[in-house]
Amino acid sequence: MSTTHEPAAAGGLSKTQHTYQVLKTRITAGAYPAGHRLVLGSLAKEFDVSPVPVREAVRLLQAEGLVHFERNVGATVAAIDPVGYEHTMQMLAIVESAATALAAPHLTADDLAEAAELNARMRAHLDPLDPVDFTRLNHEFHEVLYTRCPNPSLVDLVKKGWAQLATIRDSTFSFVPARAQASVAEHDQLLDLIRAGSGAEWIEHCARAHRTATLDAFLTWDADAHHP
Repeated sequence: MSTTHEPAAAGGLSKTQHTYQVLKTRITAGAYPAGHRLVLGSLAKEFDVSPVPVREAVRLLQAEGLVHFERNVGATVAAIDPVGYEHTMQMLAIVESAATALAAPHLTADDLAEAAELNARMRAHLDPLDPVDFTRLNHEFHEVLYTRCPNPSLVDLVKKGWAQLATIRDSTFSFVPARAQASVAEHDQLLDLIRAGSGAEWIEHCARAHRTATLDAFLTWDADAHHP
């Protein structure tokens, strides 16, 4: 795909890029639920563009696994793969908690202050909940805590886990919004343990329980949604 000669939209983005970003935000925020049809003609009218940028944007979303095409139906928002999500979260719970525990002695006062500030911003996004921004800040919070892990192979595994989650769905909190408040409180507990110089086993346990609780909340939601 080439958009070299494509006119720019607002903010210097091409029309395809702008359309892609808006559609992805709607999908990840839950405004477009699984099964929602993306009607190219209607979207082209909404964005005041030809169908070409919309079609290209939808192809990008399809490549990320957020949209799929079905014969006689067209483009629809893809459902989350609960098995893939579960496996990725289980892996991330193990490797990220280990990386966080190993990183803890190397975290500086500035690192902890940055993490606390990010958590405060997450708390500010609770009412009303902005799941996309909340998830972005959540990623940044955990990134501060694990990147000083002295084992680069472990850090690489954590980054791959986060990347895999992004291909499944950017914001879990769109589906389990009640989990957001508990998540912020658990961040506070994790920071308290690190500040207190707690043993690696306690930090790892706390970090793993935090990740597992989000997984459990999602699996409960998925079971209720598909087997009422």
